[in-house]
Amino acid sequence: MWLNFRLYLRSRVPVYALCALTPLAAAQNSAPTPLQGSVVQGRATGQVLPLSMDEAIRMGLHNNLAGIAQSADVETAGGQHLQQLQSLLPTITGTAQEAVSQVNLQAEGLRVPGFPAVIGPFGYSDFRATLKQTLLSVSSIQNFIASRHLLTASRLSQANTADLIVLAVGNAYMLCLADAARVSSVEAQVKTSKVSLGQAVLNHQNGVSPRLDELRARVDYQTQEQSLIAAQNDYQKDKIALARAIGLPLTQRFTLSDETPFAKIGAPDFQQAMKDAEQNRSDLKAAEQQVMAAERSLRAAHAERYPELTAEADYGEIGVNPANSYATLDATGKVSGPIFEEGKLRGDAKVASAQLAQARAQYNNLQGQVRADVKDSILDIEAAEELVSVARSNVSLANEALSEAQQRFQAGVSDNLAVSQAQSAVADASNRYVSSLYQYNVARLSLARATGVARLKYKTYLEGQ
Repeated sequence: MWLNFRLYLRSRVPVYALCALTPLAAAQNSAPTPLQGSVVQGRATGQVLPLSMDEAIRMGLHNNLAGIAQSADVETAGGQHLQQLQSLLPTITGTAQEAVSQVNLQAEGLRVPGFPAVIGPFGYSDFRATLKQTLLSVSSIQNFIASRHLLTASRLSQANTADLIVLAVGNAYMLCLADAARVSSVEAQVKTSKVSLGQAVLNHQNGVSPRLDELRARVDYQTQEQSLIAAQNDYQKDKIALARAIGLPLTQRFTLSDETPFAKIGAPDFQQAMKDAEQNRSDLKAAEQQVMAAERSLRAAHAERYPELTAEADYGEIGVNPANSYATLDATGKVSGPIFEEGKLRGDAKVASAQLAQARAQYNNLQGQVRADVKDSILDIEAAEELVSVARSNVSLANEALSEAQQRFQAGVSDNLAVSQAQSAVADASNRYVSSLYQYNVARLSLARATGVARLKYKTYLEGQ
């Protein structure tokens, strides 16, 4: 029953919610994802830290490995953008040279009677600055524009990663809340089973009921104890997964200061949700920027056939020493272009064209995925809201049935088989209620992610505003 609860609890988590944060999924995935890892900040204290969801998400945005890796990608894209910019800017280099020379005429094959064989030593100084400037290069201009689109795409991907971190950390936090609720529920069931066991022992000692009732009650009690051990173990493991995702030292003790939220928000309008997603989804905007970058790269590949106009200038002071030097200036303008590089030119164009087709396909696919994410989240909210209502009623009915069964057994009207069955029904109803609450909250958080506002408005969606 406990294993079924764990599997059901995670069965409705969206793929991009990265349920690999949970120990169950982690056991099935040997390689952890960046969203599971973090850079630990600070040291553990001897006190118990109260941890709210807001604080957990704040720590996740700052410490999660996926966010740190994406920040590095943005820096890399920024560096590549500057590299492309340099191809359009003037390049100025300076040199300073001090030389001493001595010439042996005989070594050069000159033998002049009466003229010294060795001339020198003599020296000279040369201070020089060289300017190189590309005046016109269509290919370089297009590559520069493409790098700018890629930098924008990388920044948008960083915002998208932040949304995923919010979803992953929020999911991990709510899973811990569900575990805590499950532990409390099982503890209550253990107490109930202990009362039933005591009654069965008393009835057997008084000769009211057979030993079978006592044995059945003892099995029920020990089964609940096993469930409690498993629930406490999974709770601690899920807390470790949460700590790993937000950069909290594993030796730091903490408690969850928030409670499981539940506020009916109603199913949002699909068309409005889609408009919000198209306007806010950073990954969709990033994919669009990548298409634009690929288009510019294709133009750059075609522009490799065009001639380039460059200019070079060389100015310096040269002489036997800085005090006795003379200025020199050399300026050159050059037009160059390929005459026969057909293999390279066609190859570059084919590569750029294939990359553009791939970028467009990915963008088109992502548009469909965004629509599916929004639709799935809305359906999950509608279903989970009804599940919560039904599960809450089931818990009430199951507890009422258990109370009736216990009273009948205590009065000697029936054996404790009905009590055992009622206790199983209470456990199952409690499991479903906890899992439905978890499913409902994850669905609301997933809708915030699906519409692209998880980082900014996740609290609004959870509180039902």
